[in-house]
Amino acid sequence: MSGYRWPLMKNTLSFMDRVKLAKFILSSDKFTQGKKVEEFEKKWSEWLGCKHSVFVTSGSTANFLLVASVIEKYNLKRGDKVLLPACTWVTNINPIFQLGLTPIFCDINLDNYSFDIDNLKSISIHHPDIKMVFVTHLLGIPADVEMYRKIFPKAIFIDDVCESHGCLDNDGCKVGAKSLGATFSFYFGHHMSTIEGGMISTNDSDLYDLLKLKRSHGLARVSEKFDYYVEQNSEIEKSFLFVSDGYNFRNTELAAVLGLCQLKRLEKFISIRRNNHKEFLKIVNGNDNFYSGKENQGNSSFCFPFICKTKDIKDKLIDLFVQYGVEYRPIVGGNLLRQPYLNYKIDSKEDNLVADLIHENGIYIGNNQFVNKKDLNLLKKIVGLLK
Repeated sequence: MSGYRWPLMKNTLSFMDRVKLAKFILSSDKFTQGKKVEEFEKKWSEWLGCKHSVFVTSGSTANFLLVASVIEKYNLKRGDKVLLPACTWVTNINPIFQLGLTPIFCDINLDNYSFDIDNLKSISIHHPDIKMVFVTHLLGIPADVEMYRKIFPKAIFIDDVCESHGCLDNDGCKVGAKSLGATFSFYFGHHMSTIEGGMISTNDSDLYDLLKLKRSHGLARVSEKFDYYVEQNSEIEKSFLFVSDGYNFRNTELAAVLGLCQLKRLEKFISIRRNNHKEFLKIVNGNDNFYSGKENQGNSSFCFPFICKTKDIKDKLIDLFVQYGVEYRPIVGGNLLRQPYLNYKIDSKEDNLVADLIHENGIYIGNNQFVNKKDLNLLKKIVGLLK
């Protein structure tokens, strides 16, 4: 990271965060999941505005655990169809394969990088049996979930908000606050960091209980229904009574301490990112080299995306980023149906025109709480050098 003048992300862990972690290490004898994890889950739920949250090892395991728990709660069958965007991160798609469901892919749009409505309506005709819709709120921009619900009124909806902490829906509520299940990531490159870590938030108490069970191997002793399970299975030693299949996705007290520290500053981080994004749009909108971005008042900007009109412009922009020490990435996985590991699993004839455009001509650079006026002036200079 030190080789870049403008890296994707800088370290969010402050000196005082480290001091608090050091004090905790020196004063505690328990570092595995315990009271600090519970406190972080409670504080996160209060911040988001939901009933329950479950802290896990990553945003990726959060996605896997949520899908696995929804399958069990709603008795989904092997082969049931799940609707996904063609452009998202691979950890939205992988659990669908890994847990025996069938992915159906939809193109995206350039306004909020979520489902294209026309394509969505077409899919609803050809696949009326969609059982679940996994919405990605990509790049810090909220998707229009209520519109999608009108098209698939019988489907189960869950939300990936992993890189979009604090983005707002049309009612001004934080995305995930009203969700059956929403996932968040605290990876180094995201809004706040627990080094590695993720969260699942829900308003469904039964799903919450199931998430806790499956996070800890399916052990009954973590359940609110523990006494009931013991009574129903009296022949089994209660300390090792398993009532669901499960995993070890528990996180540590150490990560929770960092999460509690970072959460206090999250609103400030989001505000800076949102203001930076407004300045970014002033730089790119109206420039004939790029497709214009839409200003979304509820954004919690993850990055600055450039959708170039041609691949030649993209290549020139990359050369300038390299010249000026600006780290860049493709826009998440591009059109994921073109990724080699999916080519042999998916037999899809669907056109994903916008996902292809992003795959061919899209890149992003970091937006975060460390981006300042000097950085934005550099970006304005770089864009001005494009011929």
